[in-house]
Amino acid sequence: MRTILLPSGRSIPVLGLGTWRMGEQAKRRQEEVTALQHGLALGMNLIDTAEMYGEGGAETVIAEAIATRRETVFLVSKVYPHNASRQGVIAACERSLHRLKTDYLDLYLLHWRGSIPLTETLAAFQQLQQAGKIRDYGVSNFDLADMTEADGLEGGKAIATNQVLYNLSRRGIEWDLLPWCRQHHIPIMAYSPVEQGRLLRNPRLRSIAEQMGTTPAQVAIAWLLHQENVIVIPKSSSIAHVEENYAALNLQLDPDTMSALDAAFPAPAQPVSLEML
Repeated sequence: MRTILLPSGRSIPVLGLGTWRMGEQAKRRQEEVTALQHGLALGMNLIDTAEMYGEGGAETVIAEAIATRRETVFLVSKVYPHNASRQGVIAACERSLHRLKTDYLDLYLLHWRGSIPLTETLAAFQQLQQAGKIRDYGVSNFDLADMTEADGLEGGKAIATNQVLYNLSRRGIEWDLLPWCRQHHIPIMAYSPVEQGRLLRNPRLRSIAEQMGTTPAQVAIAWLLHQENVIVIPKSSSIAHVEENYAALNLQLDPDTMSALDAAFPAPAQPVSLEML
């Protein structure tokens, strides 16, 4: 699996396993566990989750999936904004660790910006890092103004990543946020690479995929993997989805295909407010 470096020097896989909506239905639990284990067997060792996903349910699914292979997994979780006070972050992290049945996270993120001052959240992240509970920390759904503010705070320059909505139909970050993050060597983690399935119905994307003899999902994920310093975390709740996503790693998009995708999904021509799902 190809990796890139976080600002700390630690490496992170460029393609991972997303877990949004997992742990919500008991009847699907074994399928979800099996899908994650299949991804890990393929070498997709990055798993992204959050305390919000199934109100902790996704974390318990992951715990079952990684029980015998924790040391090979790059594990990411996220804290709710309303838990982002200094003591709240620490307590939330402990709950996530308990559900995940592990004693550390590789990366811990603030899920989105709330009313609690960033200084408190960053102080908690640093405390958790010093205690060995987390190895790196970062943010999610932060626009450029949020990133520049955080960068000026104590602990802000150690932010390892910004997880945001980024896909062929949501290219607004290319105007200013993505260049800023690249300048500061902060990778982007792209969530919803197929727009929760909506992109798969786009006729122009379907046509390009058909011409290549592949699937729209693979083209959409491969396009993100062709972007500099971008990590992709598609949802992976079935073996079929995992295998389809994994195949995107080896899908080469030639200049003509990249041009066709740019024509079908133009880059922003002006500033665009950060979008969220």
